Amino acid sequence: MRGQLLKLHFSLIITLLCLGGLLTSLIWYNYNVEPHRLSPRKKNPSQLSEPCKSCTKVMDKVAERKTEISEKQEDKPEKIREGNSKAAEQNSKISKNQEDNPQKVKEGNNKAVEQNSETSKKQEDSLQKVKEVIHKAVERYSQTWKKQEDNYQKFRSNLSSKCHGLEEAIITQNNKPVGSEIVYDGSKKTLKVTPELFSIFMKEHPFSNKTLDTCAVVGNGGILINSSCGEMIDSAQFVIRCNLPPLANGYEKHVGIKTDLVTANPSIFNYRFGALNGPRHPFVESLRRYGNSLLLIHAFSFSAYTAVSLRAIYTINDFESPIRPVFLNPEYLKSLLLFWRAQGLRENRLSTGLITTSLALELCNNVHLYGFWPFSNHPHDLHNLTNHYYDDMQAKKQFHAMPAEFDLLMRLHSQGILRLHLGDCPTGGK
Repeated sequence: MRGQLLKLHFSLIITLLCLGGLLTSLIWYNYNVEPHRLSPRKKNPSQLSEPCKSCTKVMDKVAERKTEISEKQEDKPEKIREGNSKAAEQNSKISKNQEDNPQKVKEGNNKAVEQNSETSKKQEDSLQKVKEVIHKAVERYSQTWKKQEDNYQKFRSNLSSKCHGLEEAIITQNNKPVGSEIVYDGSKKTLKVTPELFSIFMKEHPFSNKTLDTCAVVGNGGILINSSCGEMIDSAQFVIRCNLPPLANGYEKHVGIKTDLVTANPSIFNYRFGALNGPRHPFVESLRRYGNSLLLIHAFSFSAYTAVSLRAIYTINDFESPIRPVFLNPEYLKSLLLFWRAQGLRENRLSTGLITTSLALELCNNVHLYGFWPFSNHPHDLHNLTNHYYDDMQAKKQFHAMPAEFDLLMRLHSQGILRLHLGDCPTGGK
């Protein structure tokens, strides 16, 4: 009996111990284990792992870049923003005006069409006027030409008394002694004649007390192309050419090769030969075609051209070229301008062609002009012509009134004072 009680007590103790242990385990589990819960993120970690530190640096750089871009945008000039605003306002106004005033838009378009139409009409009218002028010139030219000796002598006497070309056209040691002044005809500037300058002047005028029978003054007009006038030109006793024109390479048949006087505008020295500041041999070679002719240089029209003109003469002397350089007298040009103004010409400067024609009218009994045609259409069939027979460089209209000069020459032709040759020349001399 006693043994059974002991066993019962022992079993009860064991059971209580098991229940106590189970209860203890349950309590510990509830306080220390939270199944299916993520640990919360710490808002302000005191330490970061190395990968997170790198991420932070990258993010910092991105933030800095955004800040820089924002600052640059804020630092843009106010004018740009104002310009953009104004442009937007103008576009808005234009659009609004076009929407509000469709009639004005139509009127503007109509005006543009009218202006284009007027321009076309003016061009047509201008072309028609040129054709009319050419037609009148051809009518006057087609009349049989005969020299009118009385008209010629009267005109020549008047020209000589006013201009004295045979004594004054060229600067010499007689008309410009040391100490005298040269007054530029294109400006009010003056140049004192020094002993050095005096030494390169021609001693005497080459045309003093001289009268020639026949002179040919050859312009450079495109009308000389395929004209076959070379033989007639070369048959003249004295041939005058303008501005160092080419004579070879097939031009001989149409313009001839004989030259007794050739002019040179100093601008040619500048654009053809580099103002003679570099190699000078090409310039000297270009003069060979003119032999021992007179080279008439416009050195004293503008002071800017004097130095290069003197270099041209020094070059000619250094290379012992046979050509004979002389200076055109600006006083002669002034008197010549007054003379032609009295004849009805209205311009500030005379062309080289009219200057040389004036000299020829004093020098020669019979004056023939070739290559003088200021229009871009041929007088016979109106086909297109270049400005020069060797190029199409246009004349400076602010200096020369070519059609007006031509009208004067045509008048002298009609009066039998000189003879213009337009178009093709018959072969076999004069």
